[in-house]
Amino acid sequence: MIIPAIDLIDGKVVRLFQGDYEKKTEYQFDPIDVVNQYADAGATWLHIVDLTGAKDTNKRQLALIESMVNTKRMQFQAGGGIRSQQDVEGLLGAGVSRVVIGSLAVKSPELVKSWITTYGSDAIVLALDINIDANGNKFIATHGWQENSGVSIESLLDDFLHVGAKHVLCTDISRDGTLQGANDALYAEMSKQYPSVKWQASGGIGGLTDIQDLKPTGVDGVILGRALLEGKFTLEEAIACWQNA
Repeated sequence: MIIPAIDLIDGKVVRLFQGDYEKKTEYQFDPIDVVNQYADAGATWLHIVDLTGAKDTNKRQLALIESMVNTKRMQFQAGGGIRSQQDVEGLLGAGVSRVVIGSLAVKSPELVKSWITTYGSDAIVLALDINIDANGNKFIATHGWQENSGVSIESLLDDFLHVGAKHVLCTDISRDGTLQGANDALYAEMSKQYPSVKWQASGGIGGLTDIQDLKPTGVDGVILGRALLEGKFTLEEAIACWQNA
């Protein structure tokens, strides 16, 4: 499915280039209006990144996220600096269906695995941002992409599949925000190697042909951010493209 994404800082819709807070674009959209607009266009899920909460968990935008959920227009997955069980329960309590967890899956895998066991595999999305080196090694980056963990995506998944991990949002960092197309070969390889995982592709989508190119890879979802906000195509066009590909 097509999953539009919205990044939030202090209640405003923004976009960061390759995770850099210094390279921020702010859009004059009200988040609730965006929810309604995307629902009207046919979206059934929205991906929310709380960038304020990612920087300071005490400032997590739970009230805003809850007001978005309360529109009851679609289902939501949300994340941004999830560090504790309190963070997970806060988002689930606000009504989101899936909590997106990134760096913590690398730093504290046993903790995150316990959440998959406690809340169920459908409640947790592993957001794995990867750097691919010259030898094709896929290492997960952490701390807002500032650090290479030295952990490969394969080794982490082999571990997490033991507790039934199901949803993985995978971003090739080199493609994010570039509008130069997704890393189709990466997703085809990962889908083939881990067929039980429901893959969400993220990063690089710039045109409808990029969406078409992802269909044969076996991914279950395509995250759309900058391309939608900048009007490269409409959400209606993207959904139709995916359904007809």
